[in-house]
Amino acid sequence: MAWISLAKVLVFIFGALYLIVGHINSRDDPVFKGLWTPWMILAIMLAFSLSLLWTSVEWSTALAAFVKHGKLLEILILVSLIRSGHEARIATTAFAAGQVFLLFSSWLMAAGIHLPWATSVGFTYVVFSTYLDQSIIFATTAAIIWHLRSDRLWPRRFAALVVLTALVNVFFLLEGRTGYAVALTVISFGVVWKMPRRLRLATLIVTPLIILFFLYLGSAQVHNRISELIHESQDYSEQGTSESSSGWRLSAWRRSTEAIAENPLLGHGVGSWTATIVRMQGDTAAIDRSKPSNPHQEYLLWGVELGIGGILLLLALMASIVRDSRRFETSVAQATFSVVAAMAVACLFNSTLYDSLIGDYFCIALGLLIALGVRTMPMSQVEPSSVQGFKNLKVVM
Repeated sequence: MAWISLAKVLVFIFGALYLIVGHINSRDDPVFKGLWTPWMILAIMLAFSLSLLWTSVEWSTALAAFVKHGKLLEILILVSLIRSGHEARIATTAFAAGQVFLLFSSWLMAAGIHLPWATSVGFTYVVFSTYLDQSIIFATTAAIIWHLRSDRLWPRRFAALVVLTALVNVFFLLEGRTGYAVALTVISFGVVWKMPRRLRLATLIVTPLIILFFLYLGSAQVHNRISELIHESQDYSEQGTSESSSGWRLSAWRRSTEAIAENPLLGHGVGSWTATIVRMQGDTAAIDRSKPSNPHQEYLLWGVELGIGGILLLLALMASIVRDSRRFETSVAQATFSVVAAMAVACLFNSTLYDSLIGDYFCIALGLLIALGVRTMPMSQVEPSSVQGFKNLKVVM
């Protein structure tokens, strides 16, 4: 973790220097003229910066949270530093290779093989971090590898094998319920894009229900975790029990909505969630007061820190990425959309972008896919006036 953090610092420093020198030497990148995502990221960072002026916590706490939100700049830096389609393919292939290594390692652990590089403690078949992060990563990676299987990156049979082993790992070995939701989401969109337009809406509704029904009957892991979710939610509803995972989330979400209602326009400032909830709950606060926490829900976290405008900024960021991806080749556009959809679902149950490891995964994945998309577009589509690329992604929402 220390080496990764140091590497991120170096990337940010040299990336910023590269952009500054390029601007001074009038080497502005033309692809940015047609993208909305970079400007939306800068607007978000400006909003969090301004909230430092009214945050309800000490600056040290606020700055630590600001840095965690700042990982969004990884997307901008990757798009800037990757300068050609060839470089984008190399970077995407390297990223995929790392994820396949992670998947292979998990299966080796399932086979009873001890791995010296596996650092996770207390979680079965988890190489790094937790089963929550790993299940989301496997499901999202499966979507990326599947949609890019014909993009001169990897063979179709290899993609099918990776997707199969990744989804089996998520549904039958790991315990992450958010991972189940993300996997159902990316599978559903994969099926939707193969259907005629008139059937896509119905397919989007029916597909996850059918898959979940068979998983509930065929996977003891899925059955047990869904049963736990129902039981924990009932306990919280009837008795207010917040010791369980679901009960803690429901309690945190309720308090977060109350905190947003207190200051809906400006919020309580960056890094203020823990202090705000402790103030509201007093001695009954079921969170660790010694360190910053989050509500395990990205939308509510931004709402507490920036008000309703923060939630709108997060939604606008996702919409901007989808808008930009519609100019890409169909395979890259669908891969990008799948990652955004996975992120949107994951953010419903966790502070996905705010968390260090899974947040970095999504930012790097989106940065690479946007770079791959813009660096492989014909130059005639780079100009913002071009509309041809909007016809590439055949999606009906």
